[in-house]
Amino acid sequence: MAVYLKRVYDAVSPTDGKRILVDRLWPRGIAKEEATWVQWAKDASPSPQLRKWFAHQVDRFDLFRIRYEEELANDPVKQQIIKQLREDASNGILTLVYAAKNETCNHAIILREWLIDDHRVVEKKS
Repeated sequence: MAVYLKRVYDAVSPTDGKRILVDRLWPRGIAKEEATWVQWAKDASPSPQLRKWFAHQVDRFDLFRIRYEEELANDPVKQQIIKQLREDASNGILTLVYAAKNETCNHAIILREWLIDDHRVVEKKS
């Protein structure tokens, strides 16, 4: 499974495969007609409350990770998106695009790890 990360402002490459925006908010400075991704999976991103609390403060990243992973594990909408993203990745290269300036401390990193880590597959039993 090949899942990559890339900022929305970086140049598009033929090696990106299927590009999916994983931010809750539309990236600044990019018109919708200029979008270089095929899908917007905004509901895979952290909840508005968690996103606002985190505010890209590096010292909150560890706790942010825990809270976001709880959302990924427990939100049925996020689970459905994860299932689709894994399917996309199994069919070819998948690149998750995001707008955060910090390339080492953002939600897309956590989401990518969640997608490729088989131990984090959560199946709801009815």
